[in-house]
Amino acid sequence: MSLEILKAGVLDTVQDAGRPGYRKWGIGPGGAMDPYASRVANALVGNDAHAALLEMHFPASHILFHRDALVSLTGAEMLPTLQGYEVPQWKPLIVKAGNVLTFRRRNKGARCYLAIRGGVAVAPWLGSRSTNLKINAGGFHGRALRKGDVIPVHDDTFPKAIPGAFKALLWSVNHTAAYSPADEIFFTPGHEGNWLSETSWRDVLTQSFMIESSSDRMAYHVSHSALTFWKKQELLSSAVCAGTIQALPGGKLLILMADHQTTGGYPKIGHVATAHLPRLAQLNAGDMFRLKKIPVEESEKMLLSLGRDLRDIQAACRKKLEDYEAIH
Repeated sequence: MSLEILKAGVLDTVQDAGRPGYRKWGIGPGGAMDPYASRVANALVGNDAHAALLEMHFPASHILFHRDALVSLTGAEMLPTLQGYEVPQWKPLIVKAGNVLTFRRRNKGARCYLAIRGGVAVAPWLGSRSTNLKINAGGFHGRALRKGDVIPVHDDTFPKAIPGAFKALLWSVNHTAAYSPADEIFFTPGHEGNWLSETSWRDVLTQSFMIESSSDRMAYHVSHSALTFWKKQELLSSAVCAGTIQALPGGKLLILMADHQTTGGYPKIGHVATAHLPRLAQLNAGDMFRLKKIPVEESEKMLLSLGRDLRDIQAACRKKLEDYEAIH
């Protein structure tokens, strides 16, 4: 089983849940920018939560299916079509061989995920198939997908006999709660948060922030009024993670994302709640958002709740697929 890239997208890569455990060597975990959408995409086709899939940005690749496949599309609304017919997202689809997946336009969100039953079968690097663009490792030759690439996919035995070009199976995942409201991002205070002046803390909690065009998978640069500090001190570099909010010289904020470096020496004023990283990952350049401060305990409860929801989704989809296989 394989997929062929007929036309390259702006930045489409192979990703998975990332490669934890290598920070001491300067290699961050990476992985899908939106871990919720990627896990749901895999759940919908019966894959393991860590299976490799495609992360796509608009304009996205045109993808030819060489064999019949069970697939799903989650994340950003990019109006996917097969042979010109619009297909739904957040539900499993059986696609016939010879069909071409394209995307008409982006309505909402920044990143769309394509999962294929069996998972993308590129060779793992340090235990993960995710693409590390900074050092050209992992994924498909360590780079974004190009025209002519043939992406291997593990074979599977799911029944795919359908009369037309594609068939949408009957069940879907309601993802609304994970992304609403889209412009409200929760965070917990960081170690140097109390270095901010009282006026700047008020600004952080009341003003709107805009994603700048220089943002990428490594970090989001955000526009806002310059912040001031009552305390200024040189810091030793220390560990950082996805969601760390750093204050740069001059009072600008930077929010680290999936491909972040492993250490940083700028003041850390806060950390985006892990449960809200999917929400943040679906913001585009020019989108506005506001920050809301919460205690660490609330952030932990949110993450535990999200984890339970994802496990329930995984179990429900697996049962639905087993029932479908039993009668086809």
